[in-house]
Amino acid sequence: MASFATFYTTWNDQLHHLLRQLCSAPKPPTTQDHLHHLSHLVDKVLSHYSEYYRVKAAVVERDVLEVFAAPWASSLEKSLHWIAGWRPTTVFHLVYTESSILFESHIVDILRGMRTGDLGDLSPSQFRRVSELQCETVKEENAITDELSEWQHSIGDLMGTFTEVDQMIGRLASVVQKADDLRLRTLKKVVNLLTPQQAVEFLIAAAELQFGIREWGMNQDGQRTF
Repeated sequence: MASFATFYTTWNDQLHHLLRQLCSAPKPPTTQDHLHHLSHLVDKVLSHYSEYYRVKAAVVERDVLEVFAAPWASSLEKSLHWIAGWRPTTVFHLVYTESSILFESHIVDILRGMRTGDLGDLSPSQFRRVSELQCETVKEENAITDELSEWQHSIGDLMGTFTEVDQMIGRLASVVQKADDLRLRTLKKVVNLLTPQQAVEFLIAAAELQFGIREWGMNQDGQRTF
């Protein structure tokens, strides 16, 4: 499992590098080349997240309990986890929050009929599709939560044989894999609903939130006395 901790550190460093590329990209894009560049950056970031879940899936199969323990994460990060990772519906809260902040900052221009093209300028069609996706995601999220709850209740029925324990651990690994699949699918679907400029802004906000929580959590862990 130490190898995954090493992978996570490297993966996190690479995400920092990608964040710098996202932040330095022209917004709004002024040429077709700039637009292609934004799309390419978005694809790179999504591929980076896909790689994380590909490696994590192998670890889940090998030792799902260690994934729940998440020794590579801060105490704060672990306190926010839903089934060994972030809650998929967090994506929608982030979209709405960023959209609201940018809308308020550009409200005068928007009222004058000027289009900013950023997350504060989501079209009615985009809002509708995001809302529909949110409802679908909530249903899937609740179903996975129920499956975990059933697993937790059934753990008391174990007779203590190795076969039964292995089966229970296998069921838990399946729950985590479903949760991770929903996390990645939700991220990709939301990005696909956005323009390249909006997708870049969303991915910047998501990465900054992730880094902010991690940094604050690590600082708190470092100050804690036992």
